[in-house]
Amino acid sequence: MSKPSENATSGQPAPGAFSPFGHIAFALLWTATLISNVGTWMHDVGAGWLMTTLNSSPAVVTLVQAATTLPVFLFALFAGTLADRLDKRRMLITINIFMTGVATVLAITVWQEWMTPVLLILFTFAMGTGAAFMAPAWQAVVPQLVPREKLKPAIALNSMGINISRAIGPALAGVLIASVGLAAPFALNAASHVVIIIALVLWKPVVAKKKSYHGPILSDMATGLRHVRYNDALKQTAYRSMAFFLFASAYWSLLPLIARQAEGGGSQLYGILMALIGTGAVTGALLLPRLARKVSSDMIVRLGTFGTMVALCAMALSATPPALMLAAFVGGFSWIAVLTSFNVSAQMALPDWVRARGLAVFLMVFFGSMALGSIVWGQVANATSVQTALLAATVGLGLGIVLTRKFKVGQGEKADLSPAAAWPQAPDLAEGQASDREAMVTVEYKIKDDNRDAFLATLHTFAKERFRDGATRWFIHESVEEPGTWVETFHLPSWSEHLEQHERMTKDDADLQKVLRTFDQRASGPVVRHFVSPIGET
Repeated sequence: MSKPSENATSGQPAPGAFSPFGHIAFALLWTATLISNVGTWMHDVGAGWLMTTLNSSPAVVTLVQAATTLPVFLFALFAGTLADRLDKRRMLITINIFMTGVATVLAITVWQEWMTPVLLILFTFAMGTGAAFMAPAWQAVVPQLVPREKLKPAIALNSMGINISRAIGPALAGVLIASVGLAAPFALNAASHVVIIIALVLWKPVVAKKKSYHGPILSDMATGLRHVRYNDALKQTAYRSMAFFLFASAYWSLLPLIARQAEGGGSQLYGILMALIGTGAVTGALLLPRLARKVSSDMIVRLGTFGTMVALCAMALSATPPALMLAAFVGGFSWIAVLTSFNVSAQMALPDWVRARGLAVFLMVFFGSMALGSIVWGQVANATSVQTALLAATVGLGLGIVLTRKFKVGQGEKADLSPAAAWPQAPDLAEGQASDREAMVTVEYKIKDDNRDAFLATLHTFAKERFRDGATRWFIHESVEEPGTWVETFHLPSWSEHLEQHERMTKDDADLQKVLRTFDQRASGPVVRHFVSPIGET
């Protein structure tokens, strides 16, 4: 059996699955999100089914799923950078106003029977773009709603809420499409975004101290990407996510066709299958805390991947509604186990200052894999059959487990990423020096020859912290005149960025820095010097 999670081995009892509801802000936004997600799932079912009435080609139908997910891949990093710079609450209100408008126009267009396949894809892309700008900010506010020890159940409850809505929204959409018309799900989706706006207006978060300086947005985006590049826990989560979502996307994108081709299939069966995926996911979310106390997050992902393979195989080999319903339930149960584990792993791997950008990169991997998978499986189904595409995706999931077995999920769960405030205050700039100029920092060490190898190994590990916290270049050199004298050099885009670097060091990084300082022979420790490029030079 896999190693238990941290809560299972610590002396403190694990927070209850529903403990985040004790925080009013979390309960308010969770409830509003639940209502909004009901509307979102109604929209997804309506859009998927509408496309089958406009053009039933698998290659075209799967473009709806691709148009939903592709914007996140395209815009999430920019959106995450904005979320790290702006007031997240105001940003979310603005985005939801935009999405209310788009959903309203979409409903009117469907009601007036003006819709075409191209228009539907464009509307879906617009809604997906709104979701792309909302997702990093929304996920980044979760740690503001609950303390860190309740973050894991809070994320699980968010996932459960999404899947409760998935159990309600599709079934309700199926009934409304059959009884009222195709415009009804889109109209109710527009109304659901109003609920989110009201909840955000009512929420009064503690306002964090605003930064006095922001670098160019492209520079901030690059800083976020560098952090991810040198954040091993997040990278390994991303690799495992890619291997899962690329293939698991098959049944999501092909589900309208699976329902249409089933015995006695139609829009109501499609809604029922979507609802059962949601029901399975809710069941999984309720059981997940108990399972997490027994096995690691990494093992939960493996078990969930196996369950998804079973669901894909069942959908491929049977066209009877009962078998498809059981497969949908198993798929939903497995989906929530994997998705929640990935989300928790990504959240726990990121410090607050770069959380939105880091989560944006994770979302890019998630939705990029879903979009690419949707397009690929649509083409495979178009060239062969839906059943062949599902079986190929099943094989792909199995290969993904084998090829990514060295990458572990949940590595950041035991890390202390709270700010350490370990660095002394930086010196003031002299007259004629500017805070927007490129900065360079040197650190001189005096090292005994016996400690050379251990020192270099520790320093190269610590170099990742320099890059994670904003450095663009890093070097280490030994003096020719004085062997044993080493100079570490790292560069930053600006002096202001270096001042931010002082606040970004985590307690885990500070502990490693203390180990590094013990190698220096001087009682006063390493000698640090700061430099900035002159004004007028680029």
